[in-house]
Amino acid sequence: MKILKIVGFVVAIVLFVILGAGLYVNFSQPNVGVAPALTVSKDSLSIARGKYLANHVSVCIDCHSQRDWSAFSGPVVNGTEGSGGEVFDHNAGFPGKIYSSNLTPANLSGWSDGELYRAITAGVSKDGRALFPLMAYNRFGKMSSDDILSIIAYLRSLKPIPNAVPKTELDFPVSLLNKLSPKLAEHQPLPMASDTIKYGAYLVNAAGCVDCHSKQDKGQIIAGTEFGGGMEFRQPAGIIRAPNITKHQTAGIGSWNKELFVARFKAHEKSPSIKVGKEELNSPMPWKMYSGMTEQDLSAIYTYLRSLPANPNQVELKSYRK
Repeated sequence: MKILKIVGFVVAIVLFVILGAGLYVNFSQPNVGVAPALTVSKDSLSIARGKYLANHVSVCIDCHSQRDWSAFSGPVVNGTEGSGGEVFDHNAGFPGKIYSSNLTPANLSGWSDGELYRAITAGVSKDGRALFPLMAYNRFGKMSSDDILSIIAYLRSLKPIPNAVPKTELDFPVSLLNKLSPKLAEHQPLPMASDTIKYGAYLVNAAGCVDCHSKQDKGQIIAGTEFGGGMEFRQPAGIIRAPNITKHQTAGIGSWNKELFVARFKAHEKSPSIKVGKEELNSPMPWKMYSGMTEQDLSAIYTYLRSLPANPNQVELKSYRK
């Protein structure tokens, strides 16, 4: 009986500590400080730069619009740019129902520029909620501050589209742990385009190539799998996997030259929409958006990828449901 009392006492202490830690996280996090006081310049050059980044590099508009999944790579539906509402749920392997927010002035007119900046770079919404890191604020916080301000200037220029988007609902305990994700930005300067590898690395971070072209466990990239492919995207017809984009000669794109790499993207720039049947797997890669990158930027990405170690991971790109 004495042993049982001791065990019960220890268990009670452990539960008390867990409860205390949970309450602390719930009420004290996220903690990245108040939104900064800043005013974004809405000049034409800033808006143009922001438009290029949001549509073709960081592809904010890709997730924050409606996509036509009956067509190859799910192109953005014209007229929904920035209106949000795309849902990422259990069917796609996510811990809950995550909705992309409306980024048009119809929703963001009540946000200050500082609140937008904090959300994009640190992951905290206007109301203090921690954003789910599917919105890659950890990457955006490593971009140059000028580029982020340009994206904000572009968002302010979008056509207002009324669209009431539901709030994200995360499963427990992810709903609690997610509050620990936000962190302050660590901006890096935009490298000179002539420094091709550094410039390419900057673009790869902004575009999020490593997020999909790696293996993940519970939302975290598994060390050693970076750019080696293998991330799974569940679809009604089966599973499609991201390919290996390292310089490995057989498992990756080591046999590709720069011209082929650039052409692979540019082929989608003016290509007509191709319908995809319900029993077919569809590419989640927003080819149409990335195809709008300049040839110089695509070439820099290729050069950077070629500077990385070859990963021998052989990816089975598709497996259909039987």
